[in-house]
Amino acid sequence: MRIRVKAFRLAQRATVIVTGLALTWALGAGASAALGSPGPAQAVPGGTAPAGQAPKTAGEAFKNIQVLKDVPADQLFPSMQFIAASLGVECNFCHVPREFDKDFKPAKQTARKMMQMMFAINRDNFNGHREVTCYSCHRGGTDPVGTPVIPDVEPPRSEHAEGGGPGAAPSGPTADQLLENYLKAAGGADAVQKITTRAEKGTLSGGMGGGNTPVEIFAKAPDQRISIVHMANREMVTAYNGHEGWLSGPGGQMREMTGDDLSAAQLDADFYFPAHLKQIFSQFRVRPPEKVGDQEAYVVLGVNPGKPPVRLYFDEKSGLLVREVRYSDTPLGRNPTQIDYADYHEADGVKVPFRWTIARPGGRFTIQVDQMQQNVPVDDAKFVKPADSGAPPPKPPSP
Repeated sequence: MRIRVKAFRLAQRATVIVTGLALTWALGAGASAALGSPGPAQAVPGGTAPAGQAPKTAGEAFKNIQVLKDVPADQLFPSMQFIAASLGVECNFCHVPREFDKDFKPAKQTARKMMQMMFAINRDNFNGHREVTCYSCHRGGTDPVGTPVIPDVEPPRSEHAEGGGPGAAPSGPTADQLLENYLKAAGGADAVQKITTRAEKGTLSGGMGGGNTPVEIFAKAPDQRISIVHMANREMVTAYNGHEGWLSGPGGQMREMTGDDLSAAQLDADFYFPAHLKQIFSQFRVRPPEKVGDQEAYVVLGVNPGKPPVRLYFDEKSGLLVREVRYSDTPLGRNPTQIDYADYHEADGVKVPFRWTIARPGGRFTIQVDQMQQNVPVDDAKFVKPADSGAPPPKPPSP
């Protein structure tokens, strides 16, 4: 499986809570919501269907799909992103630029065989559960690693994305106590819910351009958020209006979010996130503390049936949320997105992060807020989804 998705990244990598940016295209759809701040995907073309009709499969929506033809069309790009991260390659490793459906490169044929092998291993040895993925063997390289590597430093403790194997919960605060401490640290329920709008201006650094690019973020209770990255000759937009999410990129083409990307946008757009955590997730599990930077953090898993868990890291001293890790599920494996929150400021009785760093296997970028206003007028028209410009979407690969 030797693919990486530069074309996809440029076509669908979304940013984080703030939703929408040049990095929306450069960093991957799962990050789209991350451009915003907590509390105080994008659809593949042809992947959605009118109400009452079944969504198209990848085989129906794209040309020359041979292995992943029966998966939902909107799972194709995330699957390619997972392969990209697992092998550490760009999409032209397997694909001919602008002719993704062509079979000119031998690596593309190898990728198909490797996916079929992976599915067979899981079917024949793990009752169909996805235990083995591309990353299991490749670990970021085009060739699988067959010999153990001696690390330069002590390797970190390993545990599953869901929070580790069996065993008693760690001693210390309960999940309820940690969530209550977070709400209190953010200002308390009354103060948090007195704020109804937030307008922020700042800069985006790292990622696609490397320099500082102006960013604006507008949020309105209960669940509307839009972020706008002002590039030199265009704007990159990521938005959620309480019902639907979308990305607008180069040339004005617009893509709707679906699946886990839409769930991430909903999570990020929850204006009262600190007060709503107990309603957002059906179950919480406390995991052993981990370090975020130089500080210890309590780890809580937020779990909903049938969805990947969300890992929440609360600073041991302040109680504030300092990291969030979430996953986008694909037929091949889970794409992780990590968001680190820092530089908390108090304004109108609530504490809000002025800096967040969004990281994915292919890169990272940072949003630094310079100006923030709360309870200012924010027109609902900002959150109206625009009509598609009709610009042709990028062609997907044909796995």
